[in-house]
Amino acid sequence: MIDANYTSGDDYVVEFLGYRFSFNAFDFEQRVTASAVKLGLLEANELDEDETGDLVELAARGRIDDARSSLGRYLVRHWERIALLEGESLVYWLRKLIFRGAWLDHRVKEGLLEVAWDEDEAEFAYRDPRGGRALLELAPVPSWHDLQFKR
Repeated sequence: MIDANYTSGDDYVVEFLGYRFSFNAFDFEQRVTASAVKLGLLEANELDEDETGDLVELAARGRIDDARSSLGRYLVRHWERIALLEGESLVYWLRKLIFRGAWLDHRVKEGLLEVAWDEDEAEFAYRDPRGGRALLELAPVPSWHDLQFKR
């Protein structure tokens, strides 16, 4: 029987559509940062400890109470423009991509998906190991690129 829930630790818990995923701090930090890069909010995933802390707080709590970094101060200062972009919520999309990544990783671990490198897209792709139709042409994500944090 396949365990439907992903776990790497107990520091952060995400519940979505009946799934419960729990993360250790490092795993969650990596997923939050990767999600911010995927959304175009960040150019790259090289953040210092305070920048990571601010981003994690935003994803976990939905807000930043006391910004510790220039990234956090940027997000707080421009929150009115950044929070919603064409009706899409930044916090929702950060959380959705964290969940999506963990769900995909869990499916790979359970042998239900295989990972392949897509040269054309320069990204990983997923396929059914039984030869069925590729599960994922992942749905497009909104882009915060025009509001990207610049150092």
